[in-house]
Amino acid sequence: MKNNNFFTELKRRNVYKVAVAYIVAGWALSQGIAQVLPVFDISNWAIRLIVLLIIIGLPIALVLAWSFEITPQGIKRTETADAMPGTARQKKHTWIYVIVIGGLLSIGLFFLGRYSTQTPRQSEATTLPAKSIAVLPFDNLSRDPDNAFFAEGIQDEILTRLAKVADLKVIARTSSERFKSAPENLPDIAKQLGVLNILEGSVQKVNDQVRVNVQLINAMTNAHLWAEIYDRKLSDILSVESEIAKTIADTLQARLSGTEVNAMVKRHTENTQAYQFYLKGRFFWNKRDTNDLQKALGYFEQAAKEDPNYALAWSGTADVYALLPLFGGADPADAYPKAKEAANKAIALDPNLAEPHADLGLIASLFDFDFALSMREFEKSIALNPNYATAHHWFGDSVLQCIGDFNRAIAEMKRALELDPLSVVFSVDLGVAYYFDGRYQEGIAQTRKAIDLDPNAYYPYYNLGELLEESGDFPGAISEYKKSVALDADPYPLALLGRAEALNGNREAALKILQQLAVSKRYVADYSVGLVYLGLGDKNQAMDWFEKSFAKRQPDLNTIRFDPLLRPLHGDPRFEQLAEKILPAQELEALRKR
Repeated sequence: MKNNNFFTELKRRNVYKVAVAYIVAGWALSQGIAQVLPVFDISNWAIRLIVLLIIIGLPIALVLAWSFEITPQGIKRTETADAMPGTARQKKHTWIYVIVIGGLLSIGLFFLGRYSTQTPRQSEATTLPAKSIAVLPFDNLSRDPDNAFFAEGIQDEILTRLAKVADLKVIARTSSERFKSAPENLPDIAKQLGVLNILEGSVQKVNDQVRVNVQLINAMTNAHLWAEIYDRKLSDILSVESEIAKTIADTLQARLSGTEVNAMVKRHTENTQAYQFYLKGRFFWNKRDTNDLQKALGYFEQAAKEDPNYALAWSGTADVYALLPLFGGADPADAYPKAKEAANKAIALDPNLAEPHADLGLIASLFDFDFALSMREFEKSIALNPNYATAHHWFGDSVLQCIGDFNRAIAEMKRALELDPLSVVFSVDLGVAYYFDGRYQEGIAQTRKAIDLDPNAYYPYYNLGELLEESGDFPGAISEYKKSVALDADPYPLALLGRAEALNGNREAALKILQQLAVSKRYVADYSVGLVYLGLGDKNQAMDWFEKSFAKRQPDLNTIRFDPLLRPLHGDPRFEQLAEKILPAQELEALRKR
């Protein structure tokens, strides 16, 4: 068949018409699918599959147009239709209608999608900060499960370097660690964490060889923004962490100051053994209980011994000593001086580390009762690392409550929770900030959210009990205190239960709890014992215990002027004298004017 005859035949058999009509109708259908199916949470792969089938259907439609023809008597093979009388093969204009209707429909859908509605996923994406990221736990691909600390450490170090960039929102590991690497539902995770971008990765360590595989993903579109595989020696792993962090910051178009660039690429040690000890220390410090904190301390001390100029090792040591008394794992008079020494050593080695400044801020508030210094140290820490959630948390939960600046305390706690949205402790302590501000119903609602996050954590229940007690619900408070006591042997919720029982008229139960506190194997703060006596109405005994607490510099009386539990003592000469020692009225007034 000659070319001219072939093209004439194509025209005669309506192949051109079918092609045009199919393309227009197919494009209109694709537009409709793209606009409508995401509303029903149909996954992207299903939408792509439908579009692919539409494309594949074009050549099939052309073959059918060549081989068959629509007649008034139905579909006939072309040869049969050609043999039919002309009256039986009336010329059809259906294809013109298809083109016109399809064209109008596709244009309408285009403008509808462009200028009108958004899918829920698109709407969520526009509310999420473009320069935001969560680093999910890296998979440990090493055969040795003991190398889990190494994979977690690489993740933690990349996250820490990113957090130094003020133009980025970086989610703390406490929240991101709840999700395994390469999870199935990235949009849901992004929504929970309040970020647009997710970093996934894996680490494989064999002797002194390390492979790090990372990929940066837009969680709402599943688009891979960047991916890389690094095969390096262990001695070069610090360069890999810096390179990954810098590339991510550049990919997200974050503004970087010279100081931030230097902080991201800084190599804190050249000693690989010290580095591995440090990673093990962070692995156990992140678990946040007394036994694991002691293990962390041992590894941090080994890291500092391997490399005495390793600032992060000293910073880790300070972090442990700052927390141990709060978990009943050390005497404050022993731990806090050691924490200060280690923190100052870290700062001397690297003045740009945020963590030791936060440690000093906490210690100044809890132990030294130096509230002006505490304010300066926290502000310095946050200036150095605006994404350091713990600094915001400690700032809001300590010195700002001590001086009665509750609005700022609540703002700092909200910022901490924004950076670590799934932290049970942060969620509870926002409720505590409401408690100090007298906003009990908001505090109750916030603390119940924390219980939803982890129903087995004892910490939310006794804080909920305090809120219920202040709102006048003694039976409810006693119930929550009992739940807390049943979950953990911490003496503090037991003391709160004793106080509440005494105030509720059950003196015998309160006296029994005093006996339990006297024989407890855990560290019992003098403040806790004083609370029970205060509930029993024995103000002199209560003041004896509070004065002992002050003499020992125990971390309980820094909020003395605003602690709701101590209101019955307001106006008592001994109490007012003690309050003046801890936070003089003149100093309080000056701090509140800052």
